[in-house]
Amino acid sequence: MVYRDFHKLQLSGLGLGAMRLPVIGGDDSKIDEAAAAKMVEYAMENGINYYDTAWGYHGGQSELAMGRILKNYPREKFYLASKFPGYDLSNMDKVEEIFEKQLEKCQVEYFDFYLFHNVCEMNIDAYLDESHGIYAYLMKQKENGRIRHLGFSMHDKADALDRILTEHPEMEFVQLQINYADWEDPDIESRKCYETARKHGKPVIIMEPVKGGTLANLQPELEQMFKAEEPDASTASWALRFVGSLDGVATILSGMSSEEQMKDNLNTFRNFHPLT
Repeated sequence: MVYRDFHKLQLSGLGLGAMRLPVIGGDDSKIDEAAAAKMVEYAMENGINYYDTAWGYHGGQSELAMGRILKNYPREKFYLASKFPGYDLSNMDKVEEIFEKQLEKCQVEYFDFYLFHNVCEMNIDAYLDESHGIYAYLMKQKENGRIRHLGFSMHDKADALDRILTEHPEMEFVQLQINYADWEDPDIESRKCYETARKHGKPVIIMEPVKGGTLANLQPELEQMFKAEEPDASTASWALRFVGSLDGVATILSGMSSEEQMKDNLNTFRNFHPLT
């Protein structure tokens, strides 16, 4: 496993994103917890130490499932991330209620990483408006050690990201949607957002490296191009290598839904070699 330095922490190059856990009967809110537990066991055995969940994942069930699964492991063996759901503006006055409930659901006393979820021009002012008290409350939790590292995720363009980081340089890290399909997409601006985060000196946590599985299931003529270069490499491995070759990446989250996907992704990081 490749490990990456983040404030002297050694984060596994591959992290488990808990928004696409195996489910029962196609129902996103019914997590197959036994299958998910097997995946986490395999992940732990093979060096994955970063686990990312959120209030809204799997209809609110992701934090509960991850809490029950991770309580079987020593707390110092993993880093756990969750997020405040400000993408729903009705939550803005509930920061204390939600944060306390998240700790309870995850069965932990602190979050290693905590994020303002999906910061964008729509909600940045509400997130930071003193009347809601979100920023002040979360900073207080950081002071008290209940949040070890505070940052944010976003699905907005580079100008918005630049504004946020210019006005709030205290944010420790940024979680961005980056993959080779979105790199030059004018609606997503993966490259520009990445470059903006690096301009501000912020470590980047990468989400959607395989674009929700799209880059693991390409059209046959595209798959043949990759196979011609490296016959034994999976199509998904190229997407992971693309983002893993970027400087300043703290960890790469993959929303893995099966042990087979996890084994393939782990193999990419176990024998990681950057793209030229």
